[in-house]
Amino acid sequence: MKFAKNDPQDVETAAEEEVSDEFAELTAQLAERTTDLQRVSAEYANYRKRIDRDREASVINAKASVITELLSVLDDLDRAQAHGDLTGAFKAVADRLTGSLEKLGLEPFGAEGDAFDPSAYEAVQFGTSPDVTSQVVTSVMRRGFSFKGKLIRAAVVGVTGPEQEAEVVDSERVGSEVADAELVADDEDRADDAASRAEQATNADPGVTAAASEDDK
Repeated sequence: MKFAKNDPQDVETAAEEEVSDEFAELTAQLAERTTDLQRVSAEYANYRKRIDRDREASVINAKASVITELLSVLDDLDRAQAHGDLTGAFKAVADRLTGSLEKLGLEPFGAEGDAFDPSAYEAVQFGTSPDVTSQVVTSVMRRGFSFKGKLIRAAVVGVTGPEQEAEVVDSERVGSEVADAELVADDEDRADDAASRAEQATNADPGVTAAASEDDK
């Protein structure tokens, strides 16, 4: 019996193909594992960022809650200063308190001449003037405060706007009154028309009145 001899070149080619296939498979697995690792790393990084943001927000909210309780004290200091009572050692303590709060991130706002922003200012007085072209704060009843860029109390102010705004408001009010008067007039006209038709129907058929009298009996 004769055995066929394997061609050395064929054996080498087959071995190379097998190694090549294994290398391709390993390369694909490596790429897949690398992708998984990158995804997990990105998810972990996002998780850490979210945790850090939540922790920072919790700290800011806690500080803001404490500082909010002190705003009434600052209001008292503002009133004392307005009456000329904030002097001497009392003023030194007040300055240290306000300075410490501002270092923590408290920012007061609300001054005469500021542009009126309804998201941060509460207007309790309103007037008009030909000297302004937009709504401007002209008096401050109570300052507003923000902490770390977050509004914690709106400023209470008086506002002055252009005279055109008052004209628009008056025009709208007059227009509303005219519309109401027209509605009332229309209702009265419809009532008069209904009464007139009823009277005409009665006059056109005298038996209606007679029948009505018999029914009453």
